[in-house]
This record gives sequence, structure tokens and C-alpha cells, in this order.
Amino acid sequence: MISRRSPVQPVSLQPGQESVWDYPRPPALEASTRHVVVRSGDLLIAESRSAWRVMETSHPPNWYLPPADVRQERIRRSRSRSTLCEWKGAATYWDVVAGDVVAGDVVAGDVAASDVPASDVPVSGVPAGDVAAGDVAADSAVPTWLEAAAWSYQTPTARFVPITGFLSFMPSMVQCYIDGERVYPQAGGFYGGWITSDVVGPFKGEPGSWGW
Repeated sequence: MISRRSPVQPVSLQPGQESVWDYPRPPALEASTRHVVVRSGDLLIAESRSAWRVMETSHPPNWYLPPADVRQERIRRSRSRSTLCEWKGAATYWDVVAGDVVAGDVVAGDVAASDVPASDVPVSGVPAGDVAAGDVAADSAVPTWLEAAAWSYQTPTARFVPITGFLSFMPSMVQCYIDGERVYPQAGGFYGGWITSDVVGPFKGEPGSWGW
């Protein structure tokens, strides 16, 4: 709940909405049967109706998907260093294979193709028709990987044991959907919260939000 001494003015709620300023700290953990889909361009990365969401004061929720619902051949353990969450413990990062950009599938905050290092661009020259839609041809092309586009807690704190090994994805790097609605990324490029029309802020990560 928002402190009475806080300068933040929560956005007024409309029917069916919830405010991040009503979320607790320490964060709450809630199971969900909503339809969650993660795509990387034209590639399906994950699809689940067994996700958990983590809700913390001032943050849009993070959604965690069970590893059984994630295409394991399209993720790999990242070389990115672990970070420590005061509530959940040490995070493990995962790279996600990059698919081809789908027309109209870019929203504010997405990683632009021009931001991908030239060394990560796939080898060209694969004959048309040799690769089925959505497949990665390891023998004929080097896949592009989006570094640290997902994370998990392999040995979380006691409160968050239910999400052990579950993965959350950065909506600024891959395309995330909840019940068909495209997710917008939390500002700031670090927290990875999922913003949808039924969640209102203001959100931590926006200009002037340091210290919230």
C-alpha cells in the first residue's frame, strides 16, 4: 500500500483495473490460469496457463512460466552475471533465440534490430525452403541470441519456492501477451515488469521514480 507520506499520486482506477500502489512489499505471489504467450519474432518461445505473477509496490507484475511450457531448444544459459533480489534471491539469466521480426510487431521499448551487434547476425545463404517455419537450422546458420532476455530463480528464498526454475521474460526484448493483449515493457530497462491495460501506475522506472 502507498505510504501517506509518499509524493506519488496513483492513477485513478477504472472498472477491472488494479493499481500497483495496492501491491504489497514484500511482494505477493499469485498463481494464474490466464493464457500467457512469449514470442521472439516469428518463433514461439513459451505458452502457458500455469504461470505465477509477482506483485510488488510500484512495479507492474512479473510473470513466471513453468520450464515445461518453455521451448528449451530456444533458450540457453546466459553468460550474464547473476544479480541479487532482496526478496527472491540470486537470479539466473537466459538468452533467447531471435526470430525474424514480424511486421507490426514492434512497440515502444522494444530492442531495435539495429541494436543487435553485427557479430550476432545470422550467417546468410540458406536456400529458400530448406528451413521449416519457426525452425533453427543449426547446421546451416548461426542463430542470433538475445542476451539475458529471460531470468529465473533456481534456488529462491522460502517465500518464492513455488517459482523455482520458472522463467520470466523481458518484454522489451521479446513479445509477450496475456489473453491476447500485447504487453508493454516497464520503463528503465532493468526490472522487466509487464504492463497491460488492467494494471495502472505510475510505475517505478519512469523519470523521477528513483527511491520509490
